[in-house]
Amino acid sequence: MHTCSKALLVVTSFAGGLQFSAPAAAQTYPHKPIRLILPFPPGGPVDGMARLMAPKLSADFGQTVVLDNRSGASGMIAIETGARANPDGYTMLMVSSSYGASAATHVLSYDPVNDVTPVILLGRAPQLMALHPAAGIATVKELIGYARAHPGKLNYGSSGTGGSVHLATEFFSQSAGIKMTHVPYKGQGPALNDLLGGQIQLFSGSPMVIYPHVKSNRLRGIGITGATRSKAMPEIPAIAETVAGFETYSWQAVVGPKGLPKGITTRWNQAVNRLLELPEMRERMAGDSMEVAGGPPERFLEILRSDVAKWRKVVKAANIKLGG
Repeated sequence: MHTCSKALLVVTSFAGGLQFSAPAAAQTYPHKPIRLILPFPPGGPVDGMARLMAPKLSADFGQTVVLDNRSGASGMIAIETGARANPDGYTMLMVSSSYGASAATHVLSYDPVNDVTPVILLGRAPQLMALHPAAGIATVKELIGYARAHPGKLNYGSSGTGGSVHLATEFFSQSAGIKMTHVPYKGQGPALNDLLGGQIQLFSGSPMVIYPHVKSNRLRGIGITGATRSKAMPEIPAIAETVAGFETYSWQAVVGPKGLPKGITTRWNQAVNRLLELPEMRERMAGDSMEVAGGPPERFLEILRSDVAKWRKVVKAANIKLGG
């Protein structure tokens, strides 16, 4: 055979091998343990969901899914670690709606939308807006009327400046054209305690922690932040019934590093979608006041883009100072 022909045969064979390397990698995935990074300490809602998912995913994948809790720096270190990881599917990241909020309140070393690969939206939940009965306000319409007549007099609590709870209430204020005074706390628990004690008048947060106090008449629930009423709290109107177009949710999702192969993204998406159909998963999410989501990666990508744009607009309008 001519020398040039031999060389061409070698090059052609090598190129042909490359054509099959990526699919082959996806087909053999996974062949070693997978690390799922959680930018939260143990004990929170995201950690609880991950601990329920991990053994089921391990069984589905045939490899151990190891949880890696990395709290601190508002989760930025953990998120950056996940975003910068090798996109081979062996380092994945579980995030919450605070991921979108942080994109608006922090100067990031990564693009929150373009530097990750959206995999799946697990679930989402509206916040529940509640007031202390002594405030004498029974509806969203009454709240808006009072706040317009007395700008800044109502004090509302949050789980911390720049968090999703803070931004959701600020978004409500901007949408309704009112001014209230923000009182930040270190977590939802302390804020709720001060609401129950009457030190603040309003708090909008997790229905899981607020709704029991509404049912016992210690607090007055006036609205939820979802687009429509919640099946779990049908007696409480959606804020959108008074403030047209208002809508915001807390959510949980799984993402991978930028450049994650489509085959591996699909493998994760299908595995988690199967998990979301299990009764124990649905019961857990219902207990956290979350609606089961699932669906293709594109569904979560749309929500992520929308949240990042919305929170950046809210932060700019409220002149909330950015973190490092």
